[in-house]
Amino acid sequence: MSLSQQLGDGLAAMGLDLPVASQATLLAYVGLLKKWNRTYNLTAIRDEAEMVVQHLLDSLSVLPAVQESALAGRRWADIGSGAGLPGIPLAIARPELTMTLIEAIDKKSAFQRQAKIELGLSNVAVLNRRVEEMDGGGFDAVVSRAFAEIADFVRLAGHLLAPGGHLYAMKGRLPDDELARLPSGWTTVACAPLKVPGLIAERHLIVLGKA
Repeated sequence: MSLSQQLGDGLAAMGLDLPVASQATLLAYVGLLKKWNRTYNLTAIRDEAEMVVQHLLDSLSVLPAVQESALAGRRWADIGSGAGLPGIPLAIARPELTMTLIEAIDKKSAFQRQAKIELGLSNVAVLNRRVEEMDGGGFDAVVSRAFAEIADFVRLAGHLLAPGGHLYAMKGRLPDDELARLPSGWTTVACAPLKVPGLIAERHLIVLGKA
């Protein structure tokens, strides 16, 4: 199966209808990631077909789980973005949102900047910063799939939210123990199972807001 067919089938299984041009850009991102990975070790995944599942489809699985009002015209940040995941796939799929990639490691931010240029992502900004050093209140949504502990995610990124904004934590199994340690003043808005075609593992999206 070609990568194009694999991506198309995966999107269809998730109920996502993306233009052919957007799908081509997503695959171009995978190609760029594979190229840079030879030198910079951005991801442990080397195979492009696995990248389609574990990077593209996994990132895009957020979209069916969030309300449309959280996307159109909204300001999103992806913290601890690494190779730009999930931020770059989300920005490609939804050009109407603005996505800021926040990453403290220089080589990863360098890759993000190159991806922004080569893929023509005008709705993406790259910040080589530590999230806790940033001014607050600038984003409607903050997403991450890199934080091991939800309490740390809230503590480090909660100040970034504008009034009414939400944190989106991408997790594996439903982390009941982590949610029990949620800092005071915060509440769990939703816990949605995520469907990732081709991935045999539990995935959940935890939505958090101020109580």
